[in-house]
Amino acid sequence: MRNDRNEDLCLRIGVKQGGCSGMSYTMEFEKRENARPDDSFIEYNGFVIVCDPKSLLFIFGMQLDYSDALIGGGFSFKNPNATQTCGCGKSFTAEM
Repeated sequence: MRNDRNEDLCLRIGVKQGGCSGMSYTMEFEKRENARPDDSFIEYNGFVIVCDPKSLLFIFGMQLDYSDALIGGGFSFKNPNATQTCGCGKSFTAEM
């Protein structure tokens, strides 16, 4: 998806209030120059992921995976900070 846009984009990952378990994951492409000075950058195989400090508290150590399977495909989040997740796996509860 990033290659289709032909821009220097990074993937911003974060969390926001909402979802059936209290917090939900957010993901969106963003131009690198729009990143904030306090953001954390993670580079993996030439792909840059950006996260704000507040979200990082809730997703530190999380594993993000993608599958193109017809059933159960898409992104999956394995978050060690989640104390509870919803059935769809897109929202979670964390105690800090």
